[in-house]
Formats: sequence, C-alpha cells, structure tokens
Amino acid sequence: MKINENTLLEGKTVVLVPYTAEHVPRYHEWMKSPELQQLTASEPLTLEQEYDMARSWREDNDKCTFIILDKQLWADSSVEEEKCMVGDVNIFLTDPLDPTLAELEIMIAEPSYRGKGIGKEVTRIMMCYGVTKLGVKKYEVKIGLDNEISIAMFKKLHFQEVSVCKVFKEVTLEMTVDESVRTRLLDDTAGMKERDYRHTCSNRQEMTSQ
Repeated sequence: MKINENTLLEGKTVVLVPYTAEHVPRYHEWMKSPELQQLTASEPLTLEQEYDMARSWREDNDKCTFIILDKQLWADSSVEEEKCMVGDVNIFLTDPLDPTLAELEIMIAEPSYRGKGIGKEVTRIMMCYGVTKLGVKKYEVKIGLDNEISIAMFKKLHFQEVSVCKVFKEVTLEMTVDESVRTRLLDDTAGMKERDYRHTCSNRQEMTSQ
C-alpha cells in the first residue's frame, strides 16, 4: 500500500518499517526454509520474483506489509537494517466489496526471536494500525493446524475459532472490532510512536532514545 510507504511504527522491542528492495535478499533467504514455507503455506520464489512481490506489496491497494526489526539492534546506526530483520507482518483486504474485513498474517522468521512476546506485540501494533488508519472492523487469521504456538497466541489476544478445514489443514479465527476491542488495542499500544521512515533512518539512535 502507498499509505505506509514512508511509515515507521516504533514499539517497545520492535520497529516496523515498509518492505523495500533493501530487505528482499534477507527475506529471500528466509523463505528457502522448508519450515517457514510450511508455516506460511508459501512456495519458494526466485530472487527476481521476490523483488516483484515486494513491489506489488508496496503498490497494491489491498496489501499492507511491514518488516519487523529488532529495535535495540536498529538503534545502532553502524548495523545495516537488513541485519536487524526479525520477520514480517501483513494485512490483506480480502473482500473487494467489504474493505473493513482484513486477513492478518505474522511471521517471526528468526528462531532466536520466537517465544519472547514479539509476535504478540507486533500483532497488537498492526491491528491498531489497521483499525485507526485503514478502517478495519473485522480481522481473520488462517493458521496451519500444526502451528499450535500461533493458534494459542491469537486465542490469548481474544480471537475466536470459527472453522477448521481438514483439507487445507488450517484453522480460521476471527475478531470483530467493537468499541471495547478498539479501546483495548489503543490501551495496549499507548506507547507506540508513528514516525517518518526516511527521516528517522538518518538518525536512528536519536529516535530510539526519545
């Protein structure tokens, strides 16, 4: 989406930035992993195809994606941004007739960052962004039945299981964003800061110390 092409979202332990060509080589390496292919139900792409995909995510009106960075690493301007990458998070507006319905996906690609609450923090930030900036009123997630950790996380975030597809071996969970959910999201992300990405990149350390 064009709306987030220069948006940076700063949380407690993570920074979310737009997916650019700079991030593609690391992302491409991640997606060679059979484990990640299985967890994300993805087919491996060539590097050229990955660049095309990144471009479509930036330009298409029905996709909003951010790359997840380690905030502490990123604060060190001597560390290349690509080396700070942890995973990605996406919102897909899946129904052309209902732009308030969104499918949410999150991937913590680096194994050492799993099980530390990062997925929950990123999900809350992305959901809040979707509600306040994109007008999302209902979220759904589709998760492989063997991905018990992700299923448990979304249930802790108050998503409700609505269906199980044994053919595709996935479960669908949903959350309707009523006023109480909106209030909870805003409270949970009260410390989040939205910044100008390009401006902030030139002065990382100052940004994260504010």
